[in-house]
Amino acid sequence: MVAAGARGPSRSPADRGRRAVAYTVADIAATIGRRLVGGASVRGDGETRITGLAPIETAANGELSHLSGRSYRRFLATTGASAVLLRPEDAGQCPTVAVVVANPYLAFAHASRLFDSKQRPAPGVAPGAHAHARAEIHPTASVAPGAVIADGARVGPEVAIGAGVFVGESVAVGAQTVIHANATLYANVHVGARCVIHAGAVVGADGFGFTPDETGALQAIAQLGGVTIGDDVVVGAGTTIDRGTLTDTVIRNGVKIDNQVQIGHNCDIGEHTVLCGRVGMAGSTRVGRHCVFGGGAGVAGEHPITICDHVQVGAVTTITRSIDKPGVYLGTVLHNTAQRWKRTALRLERLDEYAKRLARVEAKVEAGGDG
Repeated sequence: MVAAGARGPSRSPADRGRRAVAYTVADIAATIGRRLVGGASVRGDGETRITGLAPIETAANGELSHLSGRSYRRFLATTGASAVLLRPEDAGQCPTVAVVVANPYLAFAHASRLFDSKQRPAPGVAPGAHAHARAEIHPTASVAPGAVIADGARVGPEVAIGAGVFVGESVAVGAQTVIHANATLYANVHVGARCVIHAGAVVGADGFGFTPDETGALQAIAQLGGVTIGDDVVVGAGTTIDRGTLTDTVIRNGVKIDNQVQIGHNCDIGEHTVLCGRVGMAGSTRVGRHCVFGGGAGVAGEHPITICDHVQVGAVTTITRSIDKPGVYLGTVLHNTAQRWKRTALRLERLDEYAKRLARVEAKVEAGGDG
């Protein structure tokens, strides 16, 4: 048992399920420095060997960590890491090798990929997979057992199709995209290059479109559009992206979508926007670039909603009208004890009555003042 605040035993690369790799700190700094504004400089022994990554409070010998937030500064003096990615102002307090960068978390993101040793599967269509005779599969692509590639589908160079994946008619999958097990791409879905679609995601199912007839019975509206996904997009596990009614639902370059997100038909999600888990978007929502939606946020209104660039929406916030100014938007009632929350809920039900009473009081005060 490890006491609170104590550093537990470090796990080896093999324990963490990755192939053992090693780099010198100098090599890491040179590699990530080419991708960072301002580069990366080493203070200390650049020949120190690094075999893995770890949080600053638990890192051990041979591991690289990062100091990206002020709340973690308290761990710097006692860290067991062999090297730390940090800002210039923190370098003087670093007890080990310092890799000085302007943005430690971004530097950590680049460094993490050096230690990602997941193996790409061998190219070819595996036994047990089914590829239609008119499907086009690049010779460098891989298709795992149980996958189905339908008529007219096009699978690009170095694409990896996982076990049980369904790639529907006339689907196009761009170069170096990875589609994990049991994901489904319905017909007429176009996926760009270097995307990741995680297990169980469903892209291109019918949008939720019905209208009542004279008897009140609901009649389906044929969903004739598709889905267009740009380059460098991530679609989380269990996420659903509906096809458009007449034109495509569009997910633009660099969008990152977490697990269990629902995107309705004909939505258009702008470049480099982030949708956290359980976000739900009603059909025809338009979202700008570089927006962030916290977990459980929802977008739905009487009319299609448009959200401008650089908007942040807090967790579990519901957006019911368009937003045309960048900023942070919150709409969650804060939690409380059950008893106090029930009282608050009862008062909220009478909010309109209170507003009318207040208006009458104000009118009387103003009338008295005039007299």
